[in-house]
Order: sequence, then structure tokens, then C-alpha cells
Amino acid sequence: MLYVCPLSKLPQTVRQVGARRLVTLINADMAVPTPDGIAPEDHLFLGFNDIAAPVNGLLPPGEGHVRDLLGFVGTWDRSTPLVIHCWAGISRSTAGAYITACALNPQADEAALARSLRARAPSATPNPRLVAIADTLLQREGRMIEAIRAIGRGADAFEGTVFAMPLEPIDGEMQR
Repeated sequence: MLYVCPLSKLPQTVRQVGARRLVTLINADMAVPTPDGIAPEDHLFLGFNDIAAPVNGLLPPGEGHVRDLLGFVGTWDRSTPLVIHCWAGISRSTAGAYITACALNPQADEAALARSLRARAPSATPNPRLVAIADTLLQREGRMIEAIRAIGRGADAFEGTVFAMPLEPIDGEMQR
């Protein structure tokens, strides 16, 4: 199972769910120690700002970040949980979870995955730049972008709640 959380809940989430792999999507200059129970080589740190378009002085998410994410989750054997987190658990991490679900389920319906994300995380507002890059790399022909656009901006929140994102189709609802 894949779990998403904010930085403030990272150690307790890793401990409670028994995660052995971790993805950190946070500003490049923010140090995030690897929590107990996760080997350093099983912690992917991707540093960039949570922006959708270039802003002077900030680092936007790029193709290299998404390729690294796809490579990392592609080697996950799913025998133990994976946690993806960002600062607030609302934008970068929810985009990472959505991208992971799409990557690991190439036949899954993008809109069904997006609706599943929304149902589990009312505040989720996936970073559109990350989603657009992944859409291109995964050859989803705009379907990921449209699916995230369709669920709209999430509910206002200071911080997202910890949630689990299913990776397997549920009763066929995620199949195209």
C-alpha cells in the first residue's frame, strides 16, 4: 500500500504503517532525515519548489525529478508499504501518489484514480506541473492532466491528513 503524509507526521506514519521505502518531495534546501526503519538507499529525496510555472529564484519540478520518481517506484516490490510525503501533504506528495498509481497500473483509468485520490484526500491539490510531466513520460496523452483538472482544487487546509492510496483496481472501476 502507498501512504501519503505531511512532513509533521512522517516518523509516526512510517512507524505505524511499517514502511520500508520513502519518497520525499520538498524544497531542495530542506534537510529531511531518513526515519528509523528506512535504509538510506530506500529513501528518495527530490528537492524542488511547489510551483506550477517557473518563478525567478525558485526551482520548479522537472523531467529529471519525475524520471527519478518513476525509476524508484518502479523498483518497489510492494512487499512493504511506501510513504510519499511533502511539506504539507497536499500538493507534491498527492501528485507523487497519483503518478505512482498511474505508473504501476498502466491499464488503470486516470479519472478513476483521480476520483479515488479525491475521495481519500479532500484537500489534495496535486501539483499540475508534476502531473503534466508524468503524463508525457507515461504516454497518457493528456488523460492524467484532464483527470486532475476534473477533480479540481482540494478543500482549503493548512496540512493534509495521512491517507492510503490503493494501487490495484477496485472492482474493475479503475480499468479503462
